[in-house]
Parts: sequence; structure tokens; C-alpha cells
Amino acid sequence: MEMQLIDKATLARQLPSRAVALVLAGGRGSRLKQLTDHRAKPGVHFGGKFRIIDFALSNCINSGVRRIGVITQYKSHSLMRHLQRGWSFLRNEMNEFVDVLPAQQRVDEAHWYRGTADAIYQNLDILRTYRSEYVVILAGDHIYKMDYSRMLVDHVLLGAEVTVACIEVPRAEASAFGVMAVDESRKIIDFIEKPESPPAMPGNDNVSLASMGVYIFNTRYLERLLEEDIVLAGSSHDFGKDLIPKSVLEGKAFAHPFSLSCVMTESSGEPYWRDVGTVDAYWAANLDLASVTPELDVYDTNWPIWTLQEQLPPAKFVQDRNGSHGMTLNSLVSGGCIVSGSLVINSVLFSQVRIHSFCTVDSTVILPQVVIGRGSRIRRCIIDRACEIPENTIIGENAEDDERRFHRTETGVVLVTRDMLDKL
Repeated sequence: MEMQLIDKATLARQLPSRAVALVLAGGRGSRLKQLTDHRAKPGVHFGGKFRIIDFALSNCINSGVRRIGVITQYKSHSLMRHLQRGWSFLRNEMNEFVDVLPAQQRVDEAHWYRGTADAIYQNLDILRTYRSEYVVILAGDHIYKMDYSRMLVDHVLLGAEVTVACIEVPRAEASAFGVMAVDESRKIIDFIEKPESPPAMPGNDNVSLASMGVYIFNTRYLERLLEEDIVLAGSSHDFGKDLIPKSVLEGKAFAHPFSLSCVMTESSGEPYWRDVGTVDAYWAANLDLASVTPELDVYDTNWPIWTLQEQLPPAKFVQDRNGSHGMTLNSLVSGGCIVSGSLVINSVLFSQVRIHSFCTVDSTVILPQVVIGRGSRIRRCIIDRACEIPENTIIGENAEDDERRFHRTETGVVLVTRDMLDKL
């Protein structure tokens, strides 16, 4: 037993340096509506100072996987600028890097990336230059903390050609995921991508075993699968629809429960993984960070979330012109913010937000460089970057007015963008 622990510890140190991570960051995320009109989903702001992609990249760095390629496609300028300015601290002379791999129609001049597998295939020549033994393939649009070195150890000890990270989800929600069935050795015996009627886990009809979109491949096996898949006329060139099911048929795929590698501050807590793919989910996940006991701990110094660190002054709270004090409760307030004599409750303020006097801001996510005019009342909103809210504006109190001016979800969350404000 002791020798096995020593071997695992040794593998956990060695394997990350023999792996390369490829982060799929080209998706739009259309369910986020106008939030992704000008940026890809992985580039959307999250948690007061981060971008969504920072979580996958931070997992790589903290796990020791310091060779990373980020594959981009849809409206990638904002994302690429963030990577260039915020992720240039890795040392190339120590074989550490974050390479940006934009869609270039590299294989032929007829197609951009046609699927997740095709995105890797079109960069296969670059992947080969990395000379890695293992490839960690990640979605760049999920919020979670995970130690990929533990998953690499599990992959090697299982003798797998491909390992799929999985999480238990309510069966009613499982149709949005790839769903798998496993045997007692964790070998995947069936895999269905986004089934209309998801199969349940044995012994629990209410839960399905879903793919997290995190895969580890042996490099040579991945190369073979990609080369065979690309010539198949009926293939959608997608991992969930094509490559993973084929590896399951070959008996080469194993499942890795998220609980084995999830990074948690409290051992009694539930593993945290979120796909903030809708306006409601994005709003709720941000506001959870401002709660008294958030489900995700971003204050864990043992597993920091890295990002672009702008040089900003501290947040400031001042009296209004009449000398009246404001109040801020259960809120995240980032650097460069100034709140003047206003009430801010259960909200998240990103950097350089300015809230003028006599305002009430409740349960609202405010992205960077927003200005809220004096006397405004804002409730249950997401306000996009650089919006300027006019004085005495009221949002979130009248559903009919909100639907006419902005985007309002069925649960009453209101999304406000600059384009919407320009049309008023």
C-alpha cells in the first residue's frame, strides 16, 4: 500500500511534464444571448475579475501542465487579447507556454473547424511538434477546479487509451451532455451524446453519468482516431458524437469520476462544476460568489485562479454630495470601483465600475467599466461591459418595460448591453 502511494506521488509529479493541454475555446455560447455578440463564451467575464477560460487554464498551471494550446474560432479578438496580456508569464526557455491556435483553414481552404475533433485534427502538425505522450483535451467554457495530475495518474494506472472525466447529474438535465454507462472496472461500455431519453445509473433512476468534456488521450491513439475519422463521410468530426463512441467500441475508454480529482477547500463539500451556458445560470453562478458561504472558493491560496492582473487602485466607498452614507452588503467589489452614497446588495462589481449617488443596486452582476447614473434603481440584472446607465433609470421592477428595452429571461433576469442602450 505504501509503495503504491509512493508510485502515485511520483507519477503525479512526472506525468504533467509529459502531457500537453489543448483547450477548445472557439464556441459562441449562443444561449448567453447578447453577452456573446462580440466575444466567444470562454472570453466572457466571470467572478468579479476573471474570464471563464481562466478556470481551465488555472487548473492546468496548478496541476503542473504548463504546455497549453488554446484553439479559438468565433469572435476571438477579446479572448486572444486577454491571453496575450494575462497569460504571457510562462517561460518558454523552461518549455512552458500558452499557444493561441486560431482557425486558419490549415488542412484545406474549404473548411473552418467543423467540430471539436476537427479542431484538433487541423492542428495535428502543431501537436506533433510538442512531442507529448498524453493530450489533455478541455472545454474552455466551464467553471470548476480540478487537478489534472490526479486524472493523469488514474489514466495511466487504468491502462486506458482515453479517459473521460464524468460527473453525476440529474437525469432530467442529462440530455445536454454525453451520457455513459460503465462496468465495475470503470470501463465505458456505452456512450450516447445528448440523448433525448438519458439512461439512468444502476440503482438510481434519477441520476445519469455525464461527460464533463475533459478527456485524456494517449497521443498516438488520438492521432490514429483523428486520421481515421477525418475521411469518414458521415462523421460530424466531434469527440462526443464520433471519437469517444468509437473508442468505447474498441474497449479503450475508461471513466474518471470528478470526485477523485476535484479541488475542494472543505472535504465535506460537493464537487463544484458549472456550465454557465444560459443567462440565468451565469447570473446565479456569479451571485453565488458574493454569498456568505459560496459553493466555489476563489480565495483558496493553494489553488489560485490566475488571470490578467490590471494595475488598478483599491475600491472606494464615499459619501454622496449631501454627506449621506451608502451601504454595501454581501457583494464582491473589484479594484478601481467607486461607490458614492448608494445601496449595493448581493451584487458583483467588476473592475472600474462607477456607481453615482442615490442608487440602489440589488442582485446584479456589473461587468467592467460600467457607469450607473445617479438616482438609478437596478435589480436582478446583468450589465455588460462599458455600459453607461442614464440618471434615474429603473430596471428590474417592471417586466413589460424590461422586455421592451432589454433581454429578459423567464425568471426575470434582465441583460443590458451597449447596443440595447443605444437604441433607447
